Amino acid sequence: MTRSSHSVMAITALASFLLLAGCERAAPPPEPIRPVRVTTASPQVFESRSSYTGEVRARYETNIAFRVGGKIVARYVEIGSEIKKGALLARLDPEDTRLATQNARAQLSAAQANFNQAQTELRRYKTLFDSKVISQAELDRRQNTYNTAEAQLDSARSQLRVAQNQMDYTELHADADGVVTAIGVETGQVVAAGQTVLKLARPEEKEVVFNVAENRLDELRNATAIAISLWAQPEKEYSGVVREIAPGADPATRTYAVKVSVQSPPPGMRLGMTSTVSIVRRSDASVVALPLAALYQQGAEPAVWIYTGPAEGEGTVALRPVKVAAYIEKAVLIADGLREGEKVITAGVHKLISGQTVRLLPEVQSAAAGKKS
Repeated sequence: MTRSSHSVMAITALASFLLLAGCERAAPPPEPIRPVRVTTASPQVFESRSSYTGEVRARYETNIAFRVGGKIVARYVEIGSEIKKGALLARLDPEDTRLATQNARAQLSAAQANFNQAQTELRRYKTLFDSKVISQAELDRRQNTYNTAEAQLDSARSQLRVAQNQMDYTELHADADGVVTAIGVETGQVVAAGQTVLKLARPEEKEVVFNVAENRLDELRNATAIAISLWAQPEKEYSGVVREIAPGADPATRTYAVKVSVQSPPPGMRLGMTSTVSIVRRSDASVVALPLAALYQQGAEPAVWIYTGPAEGEGTVALRPVKVAAYIEKAVLIADGLREGEKVITAGVHKLISGQTVRLLPEVQSAAAGKKS
């Protein structure tokens, strides 16, 4: 065998050795066990609250005005005055209406005299007709004169009643108990009929007015209950009922005005007070509240990862479909698919595979918003 043949064989042997050495290198270390955090499923009735700031107002706030025009000679109330039904609020100069009433009385006296005369003549002409002294046509003319005088008398009486009403309208009286919330005129000012003199709020029914964004209207409509508390008495809550939701949004704030009637308002609830309105939603049945991060999408269906293993140490995970009852702020409510005591993974769910070994981190309270009851 020649020297060149030995060289080729040596090179071949060296290459084979190096190849075998490369194949026998240590395999890459296994992927480290992923730590996970879990929360324990605890089905129970769930309650969530959304709070808004509102203002206490009267349900009925009326613009009070004179029914006739004239010059205001007196005003007897101020803003904040508490008045009773029938109280005198303001008065107009009555001179013109007094003269109109005198004129109406004079016209009534004249109409009464004409009627009396027509009535007397009709009686006399009926006697003459019975004696066949006058014709039927003459009697008919006297009957027409009597009918005209009677109609004029009725008209004069009506005119007098109108004039008397006009005089009564020069005094402005409260038509209900209430509180004066605004005044639009001063003494000496000339006002027209129907011009607002003051605003009267009736205190028997109170409501809270606040604004809601358009994406929270469904939450308001589906509320289980509404709780109202005053800033002056935050420890007490009162029940409320949605009375009205504005059909259109405010052009400036793009929010909708909501009016909530207060059921059995306390005596200390005064108009203009600031209050907190809490929109309460309670689940119809027991649900499990989980952070939104715990939810996993399995195709088109929601699912969660369930941890199986010891309370401390390592275990495995498995994917399980669930039924969602509702989504709320920062949380999801699971209606079906979970049993009490099961541990649900709440972080890193998109990096897991079924059967994967994981290491359990200390459990923390669920971040689900709301209050359980």
